[in-house]
Amino acid sequence: MNVTNGKATSYRDEAVCTLQIYPRFAIKPGQGCILRVPKEATATTVIKTALATLGMDTSKPYVLVEVQEYGGEEWVLQASDQPVQRVLLWPRKAQDKHPQSDGYFFALQEGSYDRSIQYDVMTSVRQEKVAQGLVNRGFVTQQPQEYDDLCNLPELTEESILGTLRHRFHKQKIYTFARNILIAVNPFKFLPIYNPRYVKMYENQTLGKLEPHVFAIADAAFHTMLNKKVNQCIVISGESGSGKTQSANFLIHCLTALSQKGYSSGVERTILGAGPVLEAFGNAKTAYNNNSSRFGKFVQVNYLESGVVRGAVVEKYLLEKCRLVSRGKTERNYHVFYYLLIGASEEEKDEFKLLCPEKYHYLREVTLRTDQAEMKHEFRRLHQAMEMVGFLPPTKKQIFSVLSAILYLGNVTYEPKVVGEGLKVGPESVLSAISDLLKVKVELLVEALTTRKSMTANDRLILPYSFSEAITARDSMAQSLYSALFDWIVLRINHALLNKRDLEESVPSLSIGVLDIFGFEDFKTNSFEQFCINYANEQLQYYCNQRIFKLEQEEYMAEGITWHNIDYPDNTGCISLFCKKPTGLLYLLDEESNFPQATDSTLLEKFKQQHQDNPFFVQTPVGEPAFVIRHFAGKVKYQIKDFREKNTDHMRPDIVALLRSSECSYLRQLIGANPVAVFRWGILRATIRTLAVFNEAGRRWAEKHPIFISFLNISDLGLGSIRELHAKVLQSLKQFGGEVPQKLRLSTISTVLNVILLFSVQNLIDSHSLKFIMGLKQHNWATRSLLHLHTKKKPPSISAQFQASLSKLLETLRKAEPFFVRCIRSNGDKREMHFDDALVLQQLRYTGMLQTVRIRRSGYGAKFTFKEFTDQFRVLLPKEISTPQQDITNLLTKMGLPSSSFQIGRTKVFLKESERQILQEALHKEVMRSIIILQRWFRACLMRKQYLREREGIITIQVLFRSWRYLRQSYRSRAAIVIQAAWRRSKERTEYLKKREKLKAQIGSHSYSPRVKNCRNPTIKISRATRVQEKWNASLDREITDSNELRQLDEFLGNQVCVDELSETEKIFFLATTQFRDTIKTMYSISLLFFGKCYQTRVSSLAGLQKALEVPLVINLFQSVLDGFIRGELKRLETEPCKVKERNRRKSKRDKCPDGPLGHLFSTYQVTIMQSCDQCSSYIWGMEKAFMCSSCKMVCHKKCLSKITVNCTGQCDRKKEGEQTLHFSVPLCALVRTAESVPFVMEKMLVHVEMNGLYTEGIYRKCGSACRAKELRHILEKDPQAVSLDNYPIHTITGLVKLWLRELPEPLITYSLYNDFLYAADLPEASERVRAIYRKLDELPPSNFSTLERLIFHLVKVAKEETHNRMSANALAIVFAPCILRCPDSSDPLLSMKDINKTTLCVEILINEQTRCYNQKMEEIQQLENVEAMAINQLKLRRQNTIFERPKLDSDVASMEREIEKNLLERIRSIKKEK
Repeated sequence: MNVTNGKATSYRDEAVCTLQIYPRFAIKPGQGCILRVPKEATATTVIKTALATLGMDTSKPYVLVEVQEYGGEEWVLQASDQPVQRVLLWPRKAQDKHPQSDGYFFALQEGSYDRSIQYDVMTSVRQEKVAQGLVNRGFVTQQPQEYDDLCNLPELTEESILGTLRHRFHKQKIYTFARNILIAVNPFKFLPIYNPRYVKMYENQTLGKLEPHVFAIADAAFHTMLNKKVNQCIVISGESGSGKTQSANFLIHCLTALSQKGYSSGVERTILGAGPVLEAFGNAKTAYNNNSSRFGKFVQVNYLESGVVRGAVVEKYLLEKCRLVSRGKTERNYHVFYYLLIGASEEEKDEFKLLCPEKYHYLREVTLRTDQAEMKHEFRRLHQAMEMVGFLPPTKKQIFSVLSAILYLGNVTYEPKVVGEGLKVGPESVLSAISDLLKVKVELLVEALTTRKSMTANDRLILPYSFSEAITARDSMAQSLYSALFDWIVLRINHALLNKRDLEESVPSLSIGVLDIFGFEDFKTNSFEQFCINYANEQLQYYCNQRIFKLEQEEYMAEGITWHNIDYPDNTGCISLFCKKPTGLLYLLDEESNFPQATDSTLLEKFKQQHQDNPFFVQTPVGEPAFVIRHFAGKVKYQIKDFREKNTDHMRPDIVALLRSSECSYLRQLIGANPVAVFRWGILRATIRTLAVFNEAGRRWAEKHPIFISFLNISDLGLGSIRELHAKVLQSLKQFGGEVPQKLRLSTISTVLNVILLFSVQNLIDSHSLKFIMGLKQHNWATRSLLHLHTKKKPPSISAQFQASLSKLLETLRKAEPFFVRCIRSNGDKREMHFDDALVLQQLRYTGMLQTVRIRRSGYGAKFTFKEFTDQFRVLLPKEISTPQQDITNLLTKMGLPSSSFQIGRTKVFLKESERQILQEALHKEVMRSIIILQRWFRACLMRKQYLREREGIITIQVLFRSWRYLRQSYRSRAAIVIQAAWRRSKERTEYLKKREKLKAQIGSHSYSPRVKNCRNPTIKISRATRVQEKWNASLDREITDSNELRQLDEFLGNQVCVDELSETEKIFFLATTQFRDTIKTMYSISLLFFGKCYQTRVSSLAGLQKALEVPLVINLFQSVLDGFIRGELKRLETEPCKVKERNRRKSKRDKCPDGPLGHLFSTYQVTIMQSCDQCSSYIWGMEKAFMCSSCKMVCHKKCLSKITVNCTGQCDRKKEGEQTLHFSVPLCALVRTAESVPFVMEKMLVHVEMNGLYTEGIYRKCGSACRAKELRHILEKDPQAVSLDNYPIHTITGLVKLWLRELPEPLITYSLYNDFLYAADLPEASERVRAIYRKLDELPPSNFSTLERLIFHLVKVAKEETHNRMSANALAIVFAPCILRCPDSSDPLLSMKDINKTTLCVEILINEQTRCYNQKMEEIQQLENVEAMAINQLKLRRQNTIFERPKLDSDVASMEREIEKNLLERIRSIKKEK
């Protein structure tokens, strides 16, 4: 846009402007005109000027359109709009000159008189194309292209990697792949991408197919473990503050969600609860991280080979105990102290003697004013997590008491004594509080805090502490007590995670380990803890380098393939500096720690002397008490102060003696060196005390009650009796005036009762399981020896223990296939969504990310041995494989794979991951093609067999027809002769009779009438001369639509049956009616009940061929009984028409009620990790209750349920009233009007089969005519209401039932639950399988659940008649498993064939379990009927024996009789109601 004013220079605020207008007409397309218009010109003025310039017809309506092509937008300017003002909103370059090629211009085109325009709407252009168009024209700067996998970068440099991570980070995409390595950049902010629907989204997906996510790594590890049957591990590495703990929590959450396939053994819940407990006791706020792990942990989740969680083990490494007594200014103590002090109730504060955080010496560095609400919530979350782990309320109280005592220890002060040597300890209130909390005597506590004991050759010395030694002893007691508490919590969690079957049997299992170890640290002051932490990170970095670089490249070289080695940072020298014998820093530290005269200064001098020439050890000035180590992540300076003391930080003997004197048995457990020995000694001590108590009590009781002592059996007493006995013993002692001994106090008995209760509650510690856990963690507990006075052997140092546990960890990792998660700290200030380029680049460099991406891109992600390749891809290879190398090469070349994407080694095939996926897709297509060919041939064989059978049948019919025609001709000839003879005989007979009549008339004879006898057999109630009426179906085929009427029919038939002296006809009637009553009781639906033919079928089956003549008689008898019932029902309905209408009206109203908000299926869901509400986007904190849709996995608060406006993505719209739709190959939810209803066609076919086909042999095994099936299907699609299924064979209908199920777009048991049912079928115990399957059935959509329930009920009725139809539960499961439980079409067909046994087992379990429930209910109903019959008979007898005329004196007796009769009637009514 050029703005001019005469000869002056261009200015934007002048009056005349230049616009370029492009007409959209058929003539001169693309040719524009340049207009000079005033700045205030309107769209109408510009249009008129443009039309005049172009010479167009001004009589037609036109509009001016503002076009922003690359934004996909067009705006029609109104008459008063000013185009120049719109230009000012365009990009800078588009304002001066706006040609059409730039994408910003004005268009002139025809419009209608209502100012609407006639043109096709432009296609919306993607945002990436918009940005690229603007970049190409120079409007905006170049943005890096987004890659979710760093291996796909066109140019691989540090800058490109950093730019990609930055670009994705600013889009809140914190995860990026480098093949199977996940890079996670910590945003210091919660992102709503961890809800259950994300777990479902990434389940069983190929790694890299979806957007990078931590759930993708968990799913890949889980399914790799199942497919390869090899243990997996996920190694999380990174600096402190890079988000390792949070990533570990997300991984554990996903792994437990993937393993909960139908059955939760409780281990998953314990695993999820263990995380918050360990975080509360082992995490703290540091300068770099608000939730920094101050210990390392390795969670190994054990699975059965089917993928079900078997158990788990938690390993802990090097708790930072010094944090308890000293920290930096901006740091805090462990979380649990703040949770307890702020979140405890008033009663808990009084019980544990809690003060404000500022009043504790160990916590006084920080103030807590802003996050108290969060602390209270975390304390509630800690309570719930401890309950999930299995901590009982008394145990939690004991833990909180120890924590309170530890805080009080920090408030102990010392001052010199006025008289004599030593120190005076105080204040008295603090000592009293510690004594009450730890249950120790104050005198012993003061002695342990002020003096120490030492042994000489001949004597035992008691020496007072100096002031500094006393402070050290106090802090050592607090640290040792907290460390022992943390170890006990880990032990208790491991016991809760233990599967008790591991103690009884050895079952093959797999495992996935998640390593969350402390990150690399470099603080202003680094001490012994940072020294060990960074050494562990060096070992972890070495393991990653070995796995990613060294071992892979060595394998390439050993296989002889073409490969150029990639250099990578090697930290072997730094590791040797730490642990090489005998001059490694850790060995020198242990050596100096054993010398009594050694100091920290001598240790530093030895370090410098031994490693002055080591390039990884940097010398410091002589006077500075520090040394520097060059780590893989940079140089770190360590302060030598307290290195020796921290390396030998054991619990002092005086403190051990003090805590052992405690009356609290829990405290004695904490300090035990061997938990098994402590546990056994506790049982022995409790047993001895119990025996002593009972002996004393028995003696006293015998003296006082010598008569009753012979009847007393202690073994028969319960817990309440023991308490009563104890109270009586104490009372008897007081009567004698004596004092109650200490061993007979209630505390002793309570200890015994606690031990007894300990064994009565499940999942509590026992000796066998405790010994098993100790075997798993021997490296931790074998070195946890305490310093005792009677032993000269010193326990291993802290560094030696740490080395042993770290060696075991690395050994475990080497035995598993690893997945790596590299966590990156985005900035050093904990700012949300801030990306510090320098800090991130530093982390990328020292982790060797550039080299990692290079080897991942150049290397081969898929490796197969020749045997593995030929076994997996056998379908694609030739039938006879002579030379595997050549055949495999020919196959890969034939598929068109580039030669650079694969290599054939000496024993292995190396493929890129993308090529492996191409090969897998080709295998899938070939297998499907082969399956189709097999199906085609199988169908051809079936058709050929059917053709031959029909041909043979036709020939047989022709032979029989010819024979019949010949015989018919013969019969006709013979018949003519017979007819002629009969005619002649008849003619002669007529003449004879005429003559005879004439003779009688002449003689005059007398006539008489004989007497007819009644020959009816009195034992048969139906005459055999009776004939079946032709229209008997009119009354038998009565439609019943009322459940009450059906119930009354059942009772009516029951009253008509008599079992005394029955004839053959009546016996058949009795059996058929009894079975028919059972059918009535088990009617699933009453809307389609036509029972005429059903009853006739039952009678025919019971009568057989021998008694076929009895069938019409039995049916006549049933018809007469039914007619009587119908007459009574019609009379009842005439008197009560209003109630029926009201009932039907209420029923229809209930049917139309919605079953959930917009199709969602919400159920309560306990959140274990922080998530976000999908409705209001606010946080859902851990351990809170939320609601989750089982179909679409939507999560929301309870208050948000009524605000949901989004339909469930897992459901479709149900069929509306009166809507016509197809009935085959249609989603199930579109066929039903209510969630609980069953599709009409399905119900109609099942009812017909139940009424007419239960006795047909092979009812679901045999197939009907294909032509009749097609005909019936067409009629059902057109008008299912009018079709009569009686016109079709029963096998045609059963075949159509199976076809209807197979053609559902999604089976009754949905695809999302397919794997869950397979996992449930693999559970070891039958009861577990049943619970797992039924738990997963609850997650089905309502329409699927109701239809499946109806189908299973039908199959139960079929299986009940196995003696007639030869269809057992297993046979039915074989037939219906592929119909209702089938795998998705995208699944590997070879693997799905292996699952046939599991799917069949699931369906068979459903049928058997429902059969068991069916039989149980029928037995209960039969029992109720027997009781009802007895009550009715008793009532009849009482009424028959009633004397109606009673004298007045018998009024009391009469009232009693009436009361008895009333009770009988009430009992009969209650029985009927229950039945």
